[in-house]
Amino acid sequence: MSESRLPSFAESDETRFSEWLRAQSEPAWTDATRHAFTRELGDGSLDSECYADYLVQDYAFVESLVSLVGYGVGQAPTMAQKRRLVEFLDTVTDDEDDYFERSFEALGVAATAYENPPLTEPTAALCDVVGRAATTGGYAETLAVLLPVEWVYLTWAESVDTPDDPFYYREWVTLHDNPGFTSFVSWLRDEMDTLGPTLSPRRQRRVASLFVRAVHLEVAFFDAAYRPE
Repeated sequence: MSESRLPSFAESDETRFSEWLRAQSEPAWTDATRHAFTRELGDGSLDSECYADYLVQDYAFVESLVSLVGYGVGQAPTMAQKRRLVEFLDTVTDDEDDYFERSFEALGVAATAYENPPLTEPTAALCDVVGRAATTGGYAETLAVLLPVEWVYLTWAESVDTPDDPFYYREWVTLHDNPGFTSFVSWLRDEMDTLGPTLSPRRQRRVASLFVRAVHLEVAFFDAAYRPE
């Protein structure tokens, strides 16, 4: 949906700006959070080669995500907000990076395959929208992209089972379904709920357009990785 066709928050019945954003992204939101890829990951039936390809692309995207969060640290108005983003940055560059390294080894993915891989179209598009949001907008635009990519993952992870094995399926679920991550996504929503209503209608539509675009790209990202038997 183009920015010009998006209604302003004031024209909606929603009381939370973040919930209004989520509603604008339907039905892509449901497609992203209930994708067959995550369903099969949760029950352990997902093809491991399919998952290896997905991890390679996700690892490539993480570099752009780290840059986005870094920009957000610089844009955040208060030290408390900056600190919250830095804490998340530490998690991504420490716990998640360790997970990627162990998983690539277990899946037999050579370093040459994941250090500088050719990007699929959805990955390249996600990296582009993240980069543009960080470098051409303000704090609101950064939140508009960071919130959906993290909220989508929390939502699907909360809704699937957690398989015992293999560890790379189990830990990918728990990395996105734990009290710390839940708290961070809740904080992102609160930030957007506070900031969103203060924006002009035109900027609200810009923020919504970025949010919706990110959700659609999450669907495309899962679609590109999923190869059903």
